Amino acid sequence: MMITFCLSAGAQVVITNTNFSMGTTGRIGIGMSPNGEGNQWKPLNLSGQGSLAGRMEQYDYMDLLPAIHFTPQTEDQDATDVTLQVRLGMYSANGQFMGNVSTRSPEGLTFILPETYVEARNIMGSDWSAWVGVRFRRYDDIHICDYFYFDDHSAQGAGVSYKDTEFAIYMPSSSDSAGVYPYNYEVTVEGATNPAIRQRMVFVGEHTLRFQNGNSLKLLGEYHTVAANSLNANYSYPSDYGWVLGAKFNSLLKTRMPGSFNQLAVRYGAGIANGGDNGNTWTWATYGAPNSSGKYTGAYSFTAVEHFLLNLHKRFSLNGYGVFTQSKGGASSINKAEFFNGNQIFNRKRDFVVGFRSLYYATDWLHLINEAHYATRKDGDNPTAAMLKFSFAPTIVPLGKKNPWCRPHIRLVFSAARYNDYARDNQYSPYLSINHQRWGTYIGIKTEMWLF
Repeated sequence: MMITFCLSAGAQVVITNTNFSMGTTGRIGIGMSPNGEGNQWKPLNLSGQGSLAGRMEQYDYMDLLPAIHFTPQTEDQDATDVTLQVRLGMYSANGQFMGNVSTRSPEGLTFILPETYVEARNIMGSDWSAWVGVRFRRYDDIHICDYFYFDDHSAQGAGVSYKDTEFAIYMPSSSDSAGVYPYNYEVTVEGATNPAIRQRMVFVGEHTLRFQNGNSLKLLGEYHTVAANSLNANYSYPSDYGWVLGAKFNSLLKTRMPGSFNQLAVRYGAGIANGGDNGNTWTWATYGAPNSSGKYTGAYSFTAVEHFLLNLHKRFSLNGYGVFTQSKGGASSINKAEFFNGNQIFNRKRDFVVGFRSLYYATDWLHLINEAHYATRKDGDNPTAAMLKFSFAPTIVPLGKKNPWCRPHIRLVFSAARYNDYARDNQYSPYLSINHQRWGTYIGIKTEMWLF
């Protein structure tokens, strides 16, 4: 492949070292609930928490990541690393197996394009980099839960960075109303009915302080603004704003085996930037209901996360986490309040989840994974829903490395969850939505893969 770029009249850069890569991530398999209705399998975690409390029973999905990488060479200049990456995601919309449905099936396969971007790093050998497009702009996660807890800016935008400082702008509004409120509303403007999008703009500044011992401190600041609709519309939605401040400390720990760390993060979002629910941490997915003026004045969300990995022995690792989140919308109510569409929704919530994963490396290729999680959810002034879950997963690791990150995995999974009375009686879990039981169970054979 040859790509030619014209820099100016009579000057060209000819790229002949273009490289193509193909990556993939995903989880797929089979599973059932032995004590569930018809053996039907549903995730055991509490509603509103996504994969927080473990994802051993997660639904099927797969991503394909084709990318082109090239390094243009110019006279007397260092190289610039350029990447064009696309990500195609696929999952079953009905929450069951990917292989048994198609795009023709009711609630069949869903295709998404969460990444299409161009990034230029170290432009002409400098410390400057830039990107534009839509991408998974996120960093550290609690892998047990697939929870990108601090700086998940996965949206369409553009950014520029110099060394360890970055400034970016994102426009995450969507014509699909699921999960992107309060963007979508229908108004009549000059006699025409138009589905209108409230275009939110998010300005993000990030700076990382790096210390000689390998530790780092990342500082985060965001400003959000959403526009009002025009004065001649039949509904009046005012402009609104919000902001976010946060800090994340990443420290390396000395243990018998390398790779141990501790991560501690706190984040506070105000106004329309109080998002973070259902296992997502997007600050732009505003939580709760507006006040009587249609604004989120006084809304907030506070999140604290502790995450660690201890490689204690050549045969044993321990991974643990804790997440606390409290959020409130713009309305004065601490229970339910009226949303833009007239529905009554919860205006305050509190999440607390703590969990551990131990890995015993029986052999290079056989790892015994154990997990224990405790999760609570309190919506409004309702009683607290609680779940205690245990998982055991003998795992084949074909690449044969005693390492918590070695993939792919082929797992035989056993999970059991015990719910308190309130969770059981109020169907506070996808599993409980079809089963009114104290215990939920899951048995499955799953694979987890990633290749970059």
